[in-house]
Amino acid sequence: MGNLMGDERVTKVAAWLHDYADTITEHSQELTDLDREIGDADHGFNMERGVKAIAALDPAQFADPGAYLKKVGMTLVSTVGGAAGPLYGTLFLRMATALPTDTALTTATFAKALRAGLEGVTQRGKSAVGDKTMVDALAPAVERLEADAAAGDKLANALKHASTAAQQGRDATVDLVARRGRASYLGERSKGHLDPGAASLTMLIESAARTLS
Repeated sequence: MGNLMGDERVTKVAAWLHDYADTITEHSQELTDLDREIGDADHGFNMERGVKAIAALDPAQFADPGAYLKKVGMTLVSTVGGAAGPLYGTLFLRMATALPTDTALTTATFAKALRAGLEGVTQRGKSAVGDKTMVDALAPAVERLEADAAAGDKLANALKHASTAAQQGRDATVDLVARRGRASYLGERSKGHLDPGAASLTMLIESAARTLS
């Protein structure tokens, strides 16, 4: 691929993912500590390795946001260990296929892409809302975006609402008993802990709210 003149939408998406990379790096230890309580104690370190690989990509090499997100997804699959790599990779790969190549980034187009990502994550992880996973933060964010898209709300405002919905979903995982992943081995003892996947996913939506408009 050559330099493709810098699609403005790719620039915006790149700003989002660079902000996310900075956020994950800043909170890497915090995410790993959450994972130490109910998982493999490596979620933050694994995610940090993946987002640094994303940040090293040159956005100018991609013709549209879909092409860029496809590469982001493939990069995460190949660099993030454990379950997070395939799940986050699937999220971005599905978003890549759902984003139109020739229209602006709007609440409707972003909601459609994130819905496709959610469906990919639930299929890959065989998970649903209430299982104490990243889906508990992602699903309410998608639903809020779709509601705001139907109401004609602007993307910047809709993402703020989606961020709040993700935070509420993340916080609700504290009272859940894990039904998927390594945390499920703990049964009732997984209750009382914040899910690290829901925490890192919420950071992704918060980053979108800060950078996409």
